[in-house]
Amino acid sequence: MLAALFLAGSLGTGVELVLLEHLEDAWQWVPVVLLAAGCPAILWMVVRPGPLAVTLFRVLMVLFLAAGVIGISLHYGGNQEFALELTPDAEGWGLFWEAITGATPALSPGAMALLGALGLIVTYRHPGLAPPGHAALGSEGGTR
Repeated sequence: MLAALFLAGSLGTGVELVLLEHLEDAWQWVPVVLLAAGCPAILWMVVRPGPLAVTLFRVLMVLFLAAGVIGISLHYGGNQEFALELTPDAEGWGLFWEAITGATPALSPGAMALLGALGLIVTYRHPGLAPPGHAALGSEGGTR
């Protein structure tokens, strides 16, 4: 169910970015490319779970997290720069408010970070990481 939620969120976010024409420069392509890679990666992990599939997906999820943090910084910075062009003496709370509520949605890249965190949760103690011939991680049963 978590994998399906990740897939739905990734597809929805990807479609939204394309509809918003979030494709003007290299930085804007990063989330689109990551989302395009994340969808087949999770399908691979679900259909043929194994160490390579799970590890590749985990690496992508760390990149999702990084893209979210960098995206928030870029969106916020762009809004702040624009606010300072309009009001060069802006500072403090007023400048923060203008930057956080500006034309570019400053917190929307957080969706990438949330998808990355969700993806990492999907791989937590994933059975595809169990050595061949061993029980899935966490399914030993019995007492300690």
